[in-house]
Amino acid sequence: MSLLEDKLNLSTEVKSLFGLSFEDLTVLMANHGQKPYRARQLHDALYRQRTTSLDQITVLPQTLRDALTAEGYVIGLPEIIQTARSIDGTERYLIRTLDGETVETVWMPDGDGGERGDGSEAAAEEEAAEGLEGNTRPLHPRKDLRNQGALERSGYTRATICISSQVGCAVNCQFCLTAKLGIKRNLNAGEIAGQVVAVLNRHGIKIGADRINLVFMGMGEPFLNYDQFIASVHLLARHIGIPDSRMTVSTSGIEPSIRRFATEPLRPKLALSLNASNDIVREQIMPITRKWNIASLLEAINTLPLGKREWVTFEYVLLGGINDQPEHAREVLDLLDGMKAKVNLIVWNPGPGIPYTQPKPEDVAIFQKMLIEGGMPTYIRRPRGRDIYAACGQLKRTIETTTSLSLVGIT
Repeated sequence: MSLLEDKLNLSTEVKSLFGLSFEDLTVLMANHGQKPYRARQLHDALYRQRTTSLDQITVLPQTLRDALTAEGYVIGLPEIIQTARSIDGTERYLIRTLDGETVETVWMPDGDGGERGDGSEAAAEEEAAEGLEGNTRPLHPRKDLRNQGALERSGYTRATICISSQVGCAVNCQFCLTAKLGIKRNLNAGEIAGQVVAVLNRHGIKIGADRINLVFMGMGEPFLNYDQFIASVHLLARHIGIPDSRMTVSTSGIEPSIRRFATEPLRPKLALSLNASNDIVREQIMPITRKWNIASLLEAINTLPLGKREWVTFEYVLLGGINDQPEHAREVLDLLDGMKAKVNLIVWNPGPGIPYTQPKPEDVAIFQKMLIEGGMPTYIRRPRGRDIYAACGQLKRTIETTTSLSLVGIT
């Protein structure tokens, strides 16, 4: 940070450059009497070079940088202020936005298996790495170290970043720790995409050399912050360089937003948190079902123009004795009959104050077997970072829970 930034009057409104479109940057540069090429330079510094300070953008004149700083402009990337490391390599970050709010973001080297079966390039890599039947293209590290990315040099073939879309969550799923936070506010597009850049910078990731997948499955309901979520997808795909085919968004089931999503020219893969085989059970564990029942959600999903190698994922958190019995599996098969779909089974991840139990291993095995035998591709998602409360349904701002949870490896 420059001396001028240090002396910036505290009453000056702090404004983030990260998150602005090329058109926005062009207008900003024109307002400062600069030619259009300055907007291209600034855009490249923000999104390709992933610069963290105005002082680092030395292609811009010092006078211009000082003028931007005086107006309150900063790069504005969210800041990682706390890290928890799992024994399985997963890292959970507490990330602070410019206004001091915090959300959590998760780094999973080699992913969690969530992409398997969805027809994407990420799925092919996942299946190849695990040696699944029928895959003939196993992944081998490139021998030329100059062409290797940071992941390969660390012994991994790919990584997944789990992103938050809101500060807290309003959906109130009964099995999820994040629900206990309630909702504070939506994140803007720069704050959503900025989580990704903060994590990429931490690990020295090079887009193009490293295989990175993104899942909008952190804190919050993306489809209740639809416009900013979609704007972040455009930032990540068009500016940072991560294609939408490597992104998956999970929704609890916001029917109008699913229909909007179906019309998007640029969109991630869709995952619906189904979690129950009928409305009675789903209303108990996901109260939002009272507004949009399962039938309405499936009708909306059927409007998606799926590609030849694209499947919709249905996520199903197994709760012991609640939704994990053979009759539930039969109902799931009836619900999804004829759909281009696959199911990800998620063994419930415990959290303090959540009154559920994990399913028995034999019940999980029977459930999966019944779905597969019924013609439904079904996978069991690997739990990642469970020991640091980084697994599915466990995100709850670390800074508020460190004193009450036994977290390891926190820095």
